[in-house]
Amino acid sequence: MRENDERSMEKNEKKKPGGINSDVVVFAFFLLLSFALWYLNSLGKEAEADIRYSVRYINIPKGRILAEDTPSRISLSLKGPGYSILKLKYPGKKTPVTIDLAKVSYRKVAESKSPDYYIITSGLTKSITVQLRSGCEVISIKPDTLFLSFRKGEIKSSAAGK
Repeated sequence: MRENDERSMEKNEKKKPGGINSDVVVFAFFLLLSFALWYLNSLGKEAEADIRYSVRYINIPKGRILAEDTPSRISLSLKGPGYSILKLKYPGKKTPVTIDLAKVSYRKVAESKSPDYYIITSGLTKSITVQLRSGCEVISIKPDTLFLSFRKGEIKSSAAGK
């Protein structure tokens, strides 16, 4: 009888006031710690990820404006260290990728009466890699072709009204 009383006293001593066994708390702490260390280790290795980026077009031909249906986002497939990809994936404000229409060769869509053009995005990988400044390499860009529509008109400037 005394042995049973001693065992029950030992079990009661291991329990915290809330009724949680201290062994469970210690196990949960070390499980969480091991997960955190595993995650940090995996971030140091080479990884691949797809990230969506907004696009900004500059140096639009004079007397033209881009139509509203021009793609405003692209998906980049990146390869690089996990830390760099994480930094690109979850920043507060991503600066948009800039496409300079004066430096990019865009071609007229055949058999189109309207001023429609296209850019093959595989030619933009070096430019976008430089813009990201992250140590990651751009593997591919989706969509593989960006279609642009120009309309006649001038860009409205807020300084023009002053």
